[in-house]
Amino acid sequence: MRRARPFLSLVGAAGAATSAFSTLKSARGKNDKLALANAAASILVAITGAALAARDLRKGGKA
Repeated sequence: MRRARPFLSLVGAAGAATSAFSTLKSARGKNDKLALANAAASILVAITGAALAARDLRKGGKA
């Protein structure tokens, strides 16, 4: 279970990135500044989550 957690985190980050890019595309079409800011922040969160999961994988699950 300990080894599966980083993989699940990567899947979650990929899902979040997909949703964020979808929101970004929609916001750009509507020219909605607030939605654009939200999408940009969501993309940063997804990148950070993926980086943390990758680091956990490299370290072998050791904190």
